[in-house]
Amino acid sequence: MIVVRKAFQPPLPPARARALPWISVMAGSLVTVVPVGATLPLLPPCGLLMLLAWRLLAPLSLRRWAPALLGLFDDCLSGQPLGSAMLLWTLSFFLIDLFDQRTLVRGFIQDWLIAAAISAFCLIGGRLLATPLGAHVDAVLLVQIIVTVLLFPLAARVVAWIDRKRVAE
Repeated sequence: MIVVRKAFQPPLPPARARALPWISVMAGSLVTVVPVGATLPLLPPCGLLMLLAWRLLAPLSLRRWAPALLGLFDDCLSGQPLGSAMLLWTLSFFLIDLFDQRTLVRGFIQDWLIAAAISAFCLIGGRLLATPLGAHVDAVLLVQIIVTVLLFPLAARVVAWIDRKRVAE
């Protein structure tokens, strides 16, 4: 799809264009502070979804050290042990780099499968770091993984829309 730019529309400043991926991941992490009445914690990690969508759709938009800082921001908001998202998000970037080295061409289905595997890895890793092994949260965790995997196309759509606006201007 070709984006038509209006003749006298000012371009987006480069600093703001570089900040949009960071702002969108931080906004995804802020979703956890919205008060929602639920009996089960089925809210997906929206910050992680946005981070994965940016990494898979626009790989050069975030630096290699970005997941550590964004994970620290998410840890401060989500109540997970400090450093868990920093570690898991950075490891997820390394795993995506391994997938990138092995594949030459990737489609959306492969991106979805990669995001599904990595989001399941991060959720299971967060469960192992945050709760004792005797806690009975495995069924709820499985449902949260399913909800997260099913919401990745929405996060990818939002990231593609933001990236189109960011690059076109």
